[in-house]
Amino acid sequence: MLMRLLFLLFLAMSALLHAEEPLPPEQAFRFSARAVDARTIEARWQITDQYYMYRDKFKFAAEGGTLGAAQYPPGKIKDDENFGKVETYRKEVKILIPVDAAGAVTLKAVSQGCWDGGICYPPINQEARVELPAAGSTPTGTASAVAPAPTLAPNEKTSTAGDETSRIAGLFKGDNLALVLASFFGFGLLLSLTPCVFPMIPILSGIIVNHGHAVSHLRSFILSLAYVLGMAVTYALVGVAAGLSGTLLSAALQNAWVLGGFALVFVVLSLSMFGFYELQMPAALQSRVSDTANRQGGSLPAIALMGALSALIVGPCVAAPLAGALLYIAQTGNAALGGAALFVMALGMGAPLLLVGAFSRSLLPKSGPWMEGVKKFFGVIMLATALWLVSPVIPLWTQMLGWALLMVVPAIFLHALDPLPQNAHGWQRLGKGLGVVLLLGGAAMLMGVLGGAKDPLQPLGFLRGGIAAEAHGPAFERVATVEALDDRLATAKAAGKPVMLDFYADWCVSCKEMERFTFADTKVAARMKQMVLLQADVTANSDADKALLKRFGLFGPPGIIFWNATGSEAANLRVVGFQNAETFLPTLERVLR
Repeated sequence: MLMRLLFLLFLAMSALLHAEEPLPPEQAFRFSARAVDARTIEARWQITDQYYMYRDKFKFAAEGGTLGAAQYPPGKIKDDENFGKVETYRKEVKILIPVDAAGAVTLKAVSQGCWDGGICYPPINQEARVELPAAGSTPTGTASAVAPAPTLAPNEKTSTAGDETSRIAGLFKGDNLALVLASFFGFGLLLSLTPCVFPMIPILSGIIVNHGHAVSHLRSFILSLAYVLGMAVTYALVGVAAGLSGTLLSAALQNAWVLGGFALVFVVLSLSMFGFYELQMPAALQSRVSDTANRQGGSLPAIALMGALSALIVGPCVAAPLAGALLYIAQTGNAALGGAALFVMALGMGAPLLLVGAFSRSLLPKSGPWMEGVKKFFGVIMLATALWLVSPVIPLWTQMLGWALLMVVPAIFLHALDPLPQNAHGWQRLGKGLGVVLLLGGAAMLMGVLGGAKDPLQPLGFLRGGIAAEAHGPAFERVATVEALDDRLATAKAAGKPVMLDFYADWCVSCKEMERFTFADTKVAARMKQMVLLQADVTANSDADKALLKRFGLFGPPGIIFWNATGSEAANLRVVGFQNAETFLPTLERVLR
């Protein structure tokens, strides 16, 4: 029943996407430009199905250079009711334009097109900034493109990125469905290595362990598959909905009540693993469900639902592949291909989880004291997952106290405070050693709580005074509205200062990774201090937050936008998702040139 409802919802959203309404011109005729060589620019339009453009309506101008006569590809003759017999382009048109310039040039293009449904648009003004390579060198690709965010008004001048997100969105424009799906499965495998997916491993492992030592290879794999399919369907549906609405819907779930409720579920499950009680259904239902479970290999709908909830609450991070798919959906309305890509990407993310299921039977010990120890271990892991879930919405000292208890209490059960017998075997000594390490870590965390530490990973950092205060890199100035951002950009332009705008949320794991590991790097911090640093905190997902995201065609954090010293957006340098310091530093260098 659940799967049927999800399928009907998917069909309904697809129907809405294909409603017979004309697109804004920037979405119907998507513009980009790149340097072919040091003396040639290629202007390119991706034309949506059922739309076409007129050959004789193109006009070009440039700031920072002189243009020659444009070279047009042959078009198709159309007997147009407005202009008679005219030459038109469909699907795509690439126009080569000679240019005499050095460095960067801003290409200004005027074009005009129509929709087969009976609407012709007025002339459209679009711009793109192109970095021309030095004579004899090879250009690196698209220099800039116009952002077709779904909320932009017609004729509004925009600039967007030839960044990783746009390149991934461009992957969809080919006709090779197998290549698209294979690429997104690979993206999913890479994303499985991120903190957004790691918490799902103990969740699934705990589910399998709770089925007992007698669980077979086949049954544990089926349980894992149900969990991963629930996650994959949720990613696809939420992704399509996010493409429609222009915002990340899972952000709405990142509040104290939802996170607290989901964390409570893990606490309840963990207590059952400690033997405080047995989670059982009423006796009248237990026998009936038992027969069904034996035939189906477990309560598959419930496990699929757990996978769906995990996808929404545990892993709502936005990375470049996800953002690229959402951008494609927003641009074209192709929910089928976009949803399929997100589904396959989630399967790639879930591949390690399937391995957990496939080999869990081999890893589980036989029944006896060891089995009880394994259940208690996963009970602790579930408590840790519960604490990790609510950490964005509770005070820092509460987080640190929770982590301290999660280390000290297991350390006591590992006999960290008890003397070893003289004839202790190797496993006893290993357990005591682990217990001592946990005890010391928990004690350090407790000292950090009492000393007012600001970083759970460095609980004793307060002993170094001001050194720890710099651990999170340069400070940002918060902007809460589009108007405040525009005012701040105007001030920075007048002062000739480049600008960096960081989109952040408390529940965004990748955002905190950027703060801790990238912005805090000494070389990165030194470059960032040469810029005006702005930050949009979209934790609340308010109307103002959504307006800021839509302004730049983003669907959620993390996302970083740059402006150079002249006030122009460095669109080809956008950063979506986590980047380490080594990858992020060259981007800053290019902005500061």
